[in-house]
Amino acid sequence: MCANKLYRSARLLSFVLLMTGAARAEKLDDLPVSIHDRFGQFLTLHSPISDTQVARVGNVAVELQARAEQEDREAVLILKIPPGSSRFGQVSDVARKLTSANVSRVRTVAWIPETVEGPHAIIALACHDIVMDPDASLGNIGLGKAVPELEQKFILDIVNRGRNSRLSPGVVLAMMDPAVELLRVRLKGAAGIDDERFLTQRELKLLQNNNTVISTTETIKNIGATGSFVADDAHRAGFLVAKTVTERREVAVLYDLPTESMRELHGADLKNRTRLIQLHEAITPFTEEFTLRQIRTAVADGANLLIIDIDSPGGYLDSSVNIANTLAELDPRKVTTVAWIRERALSGAAIVAMGTDRIIMASGAQIGDAGVIRETEEGGAFEHAPEKIRSPLLVTLGNLAERKNRPPALLQAMVDMNLKVYEVTNVETRRVTYMSQDEIEASDEEWEKGPIVAESREQFFLTVNGNRAHELGLADAPCENIDELRIRLGIAEGEVLQAIGRTWVDTLVFVLRTQIAGFGLITLAILCLYIELHVPSGLFGIMAAVFFALFFWSRYLGGTSGSLELIMFVLGLGLLAMEMFVVPGFGVFGVSGLLMMGGALVMASHTFSGMTAGERFDESMSSLGSLTGALVTVILVAMFLNRFLPAIPVLNRLILTPPGYATVDENAPHLAPSVYENRHSSGPVTAGDIGLAESTLRPAGKASFGENFMDVISDGGYIDHGTQVEVVRVAGNRIIVREVASQDIV
Repeated sequence: MCANKLYRSARLLSFVLLMTGAARAEKLDDLPVSIHDRFGQFLTLHSPISDTQVARVGNVAVELQARAEQEDREAVLILKIPPGSSRFGQVSDVARKLTSANVSRVRTVAWIPETVEGPHAIIALACHDIVMDPDASLGNIGLGKAVPELEQKFILDIVNRGRNSRLSPGVVLAMMDPAVELLRVRLKGAAGIDDERFLTQRELKLLQNNNTVISTTETIKNIGATGSFVADDAHRAGFLVAKTVTERREVAVLYDLPTESMRELHGADLKNRTRLIQLHEAITPFTEEFTLRQIRTAVADGANLLIIDIDSPGGYLDSSVNIANTLAELDPRKVTTVAWIRERALSGAAIVAMGTDRIIMASGAQIGDAGVIRETEEGGAFEHAPEKIRSPLLVTLGNLAERKNRPPALLQAMVDMNLKVYEVTNVETRRVTYMSQDEIEASDEEWEKGPIVAESREQFFLTVNGNRAHELGLADAPCENIDELRIRLGIAEGEVLQAIGRTWVDTLVFVLRTQIAGFGLITLAILCLYIELHVPSGLFGIMAAVFFALFFWSRYLGGTSGSLELIMFVLGLGLLAMEMFVVPGFGVFGVSGLLMMGGALVMASHTFSGMTAGERFDESMSSLGSLTGALVTVILVAMFLNRFLPAIPVLNRLILTPPGYATVDENAPHLAPSVYENRHSSGPVTAGDIGLAESTLRPAGKASFGENFMDVISDGGYIDHGTQVEVVRVAGNRIIVREVASQDIV
């Protein structure tokens, strides 16, 4: 009784020390001495275990492995194993992924808060450590029966890999077969040190036959028992269980993991929302426009996994760098970007790949050879670009490498054919990476210089295949096909990976977004508005709306325009309409409307994101210059139309031409003069009256006739404010006027 109280007191003290951090000095077996460079991830499994969960475990483990290699830190994957039952196939697949050589730097921990019996116990046996609630039990893999022989061989093979030092074949056999008896045997060792083992009766007899000196033998499991062990008992006995804790947060403290490691994806978050963008052509401004638009669309649609399927020889430098920077600027906590390279990613395509979070290649695929070339002045031939062009690119690649945890020297060697890269080892941590000679000299003897990277020899741009890229830390372990890629990334089998390619719509959007096309759309739209004001047929108003709609549509799909620009433009158009048709004169409404419309057109032409102040100013002036050019063009065309509009064959039938303003065929039928010379009207104004335009007539406006202030309509010409006008005719409430020439005034 006293012994039990003493044990419980000691256990309580141990827990208090653990929660305060003092117990961290008591390391788990096989854990590295350093505890400050560790990160981890909790992952909860659900019963029954599905193929999606199997892929998810493999995906998380590979991601932790890649991060551990890049950052030279220890990764810990903690799996919460639930009670229940699953098919052996799914359970064995999880065990294979946990013991794969591809995740050798990931320490796996089975967290078991409740009793787990049946096939789920196999997952715990595949982990480095088993941490359980003190009252939980683990075992009884066959659920009261012996596990089939083939399955026993698989489980023993997993255990014999020696990942969990607290497991022995005897313990596992006892968990798989009720007919097996488990013994704790103390062997007499040299210098009086005893060796404790957990053996079956058969293993004990083998030792005895070898004349091994046995001190004591104790039965842990009797024949016929189910082989399920209570965590508290197993931990005290020194087998199976590494530690016993009661809460999940204690597991994080036990492995010195940060708080964020306890956060895991639940529900819908477990499902990748994947978007696949195809880049199977030379990189041109067309390609850049399409790719950037698809990236923005995917992010706006909530995609959290963006795969860039690259098979390209490269292309324009600026376009490649813009795509790479756009990918690199995406928040990796929200969107994971992956470059999938089955054949090649050379030159500019290699730069694009370096902007992604992960690069996955086929073993025979190629990446590199990003040397910059340009066409000679004579044309027809190419030469290597001068240092002035290469230097900024080297800086860009260095920045991309640091952001994505890749060796900068390797990326720069793809551009600089004379840059030699060496394998180096950190003097203290023994971490291996790759550096140039200048980086080694600047490290103040922190790194030991090793052999040169063969692919970085002089006069050659660094180019490597998928296997070599993985060895150098540029890419993940190779995947040979899309099915392997699905498993690697945890993409569900039912999710369709439909590659998005460029269509005629993308080409049209690109053409419309050019500066020349923008100038043409604005010019035609304003010109149609001007004609509509003089020829109120409705046709030119519709055409103006179409041209403006094409302008904003192309800018919206291009990512430079949004709802703000469209609202500003419509509001400006409304203010201008109020100035023309409601409020006389040319004042606040008209000026404000024009400024808002001009500002909307300029804002819709560029995003200005990522530009310096000087670049933003230059782009603004460029757009403002295009807008000014469009207005000047419209003014010149308007002067031409004012002079020749009544004589244009098609348009002259749409405008009002009073008698005497156009030539008339004397032999053609025409109205009798008495029809249009009728001077009688029920209102105060009759044909022939002279008045004064109180507002600009475009063609509608205000005019005063004596003391009468009337709404009038010009006969088709533009009449300035303050001009004398003559009533041509009165038709109901419509008063048609024309400008009175100076020679007509008596």
